This record gives sequence, C-alpha cells and structure tokens, in this order.
Amino acid sequence: MVSRRRPIHATNLNFRPNLNNISSDPKGTKPTSEPTSVKEILILMVLHVCKKSLFFDTNLKVGIYLACLFVISLIADVLMIPKTYLSRSDNVFNKVFVKFAWGWNLTLLLPFVILTSLIYCCGNKQKILKHHMPRIAIATFFWWFWTSLFNFIEASMGRCANVNFTTKSLCLREGHVWNGFDLSGHSFILIYGSLFLIEETRCIVNWDSIKEYIRLEEHQRQINEEVPKPNPLKNLTNQELKQIKQHYEKFTPYIRLIFILIAIIQVLWDVMLFSTMLYYHIMVEKFLGGALAILTWFFTYRVWYAQPSLLPKLPGEGSFKYIKSTKITQPSPTVRSRRKDSLTDMGPLFMGRPIYASVKPEEVPSSSR
Repeated sequence: MVSRRRPIHATNLNFRPNLNNISSDPKGTKPTSEPTSVKEILILMVLHVCKKSLFFDTNLKVGIYLACLFVISLIADVLMIPKTYLSRSDNVFNKVFVKFAWGWNLTLLLPFVILTSLIYCCGNKQKILKHHMPRIAIATFFWWFWTSLFNFIEASMGRCANVNFTTKSLCLREGHVWNGFDLSGHSFILIYGSLFLIEETRCIVNWDSIKEYIRLEEHQRQINEEVPKPNPLKNLTNQELKQIKQHYEKFTPYIRLIFILIAIIQVLWDVMLFSTMLYYHIMVEKFLGGALAILTWFFTYRVWYAQPSLLPKLPGEGSFKYIKSTKITQPSPTVRSRRKDSLTDMGPLFMGRPIYASVKPEEVPSSSR
C-alpha cells in the first residue's frame, strides 16, 4: 500500500515568527512620505508646464531671439504687415505691462528671491544681502544704463523735421517729429527681462527634493546612525534644520504662486517682443538692442556670477546644495581600452559569451585561437 506523500518543508510553511522577539527599534528603516493629495498633484502639473516653458534650453532660446530679430524684422521692413490690435501703441499690453516692464519684473522677483534664499541660506540674512540681493541691483543698473544711453544717442544723433528746433524735447513739445537713430529699448528690456526672469527662477529646480532631504535628515538624527547616509543637510545644526523646515512649509506655497506668475509674464514678454519685431523700429535698431541685452546677460550670469571667488553668487547657492548637476561624465579612454582588452583576452566567443569560461587566457588551446 502506497503511503501518503508528505509535503516538502512543511515545518517552514507552518512557521510563524515570534512577535515578542522583534525589536521595536525603527533603526535602519526609512520613514514613508505622506500621501500626495489631488490638489498637490494638480499644482505639480501646473508647475511642470511652467518649468518646461521657462527652462527651455537657454542657449537655443538666445539663438532664436537673434535669428528672429534679424529675419522677422527684415521681412517687416520690406513687406507691409497687416495691422492688428498689437500694432497700436496704446494697446493695453503695451500701456500696462511693457511700459512698466522692469517694475513688473522687480515686483515678482524681489519676493521670490527673498523667500527662496531664506530657505537655502538657512535664514542667514547677511548671506542673503551679500550673495543674492546684489544681482537684482546689478540688473537694475544695467537696465537704467542702457536705456539712458539709447535715449542719449537718439537725442544727440537726430534732427527735427522742423529745422527751427534743435533739441528733441522742444521738437516733440511743438508737435513735430524727431528723426534719430532710435535703438529699440523694447527689444532690450523684453529680451533682458526674459533672461533675467529665467536665471533668477532656476533655484526652483529640484525644489521639492528639499522636503525629502529634511524628512530623511530628521530620521537619521533620531536614530543616531554611526555611519550617516549622504544628505546635503547633514552639516547643518539642529537649529538650522528646524528653521529650514519651518520656512519651507510656510513659504513654498507663495514661492510656487509667484513662480507661476513669472512664467506667465515671461510668455507675455515673448509675445510683445514678436509684436515689436513686426511693427516697431527698423531691423538694425532692434537687432542691436537685443544683442546688447544678450551680451549683458551673458557677462553677468555666465561669466561674472559663475566665478566661485566673486560676489554675488548664482541663484540656489547657499548653505547646502540641492540642485543636481545635469552634466554627464564620460568614461575615460583608459577604462574603455582596458575593458576591450579584457574581452579580447577571454578567448573565442559565441554570441558575446566566452566558450572557455573556466579557463584562463593562457590555458586556451592554441587551435582555438
């Protein structure tokens, strides 16, 4: 009579761990993040669209600006462009926004820079004033300097339609036309203002990672790990960590709102720049105005602020580093050659796999080589 077959590893299947022996110490386990609400998801979607709009490849965008200033402006000089609402100098966008463009930029950027730097500078007001606020003052100086120079060139290198009036102010006061070389202030302020907004808001890249860093750092300090895991906040004091957490939770909703408004304003500047290309000034005046804006941006953000030993610093540089580098490190040629040599020394291969896997290269039969 055939006996009934016993199940394999029956004792293991019936094993139940002793819950009393399990330590209640949470050491070694990471705290789980809070569930994301529907409102938070919608906000993140809007922020993602704004980031895609603002952080479009800046170098490519500068090239597009220059190409459009030349090509579209040249076409507008040769052909008769149909008139639209934007061709009127008294349109609401020109009167309310472009006329006070720098004021709009400062209204949005001042609170944005202050709130963000309070977080990544750990509330160090001296560092904020020395490292970040001067960028706004420098940009404002260049805006004033170039626009004043444009007005001076037009006033000194022009003449009135009525030869009896020799100054621009008197000519315009009497209702006559002043003909001069009018470098496009609109092209300058719209391009420089757009690049200014883009560079100053780059600190919001990886902004949500700060919340994760705070959560993990608090957990590591609670469990007192002997070998702490890498975290940008590990060198901060407990007081600084507490202050960052309070500021991040309090100011992040306002930072996000201002960032969305900045993205909308920047799109408006691009639309009004396109309108300027079609309806105002001649090609040379617009191209030179835009070129000076790009040169000023390049000198400040790509040359001056990029120097580690000079002040001010770039946006996002503070007491800890949270913005991840996008540079891709390429392997050195020596590593590649070493890998290639190791593969060739393995003997004959079949579909990329060595035939003599357990044989050393010097032991491979000579007939197989």
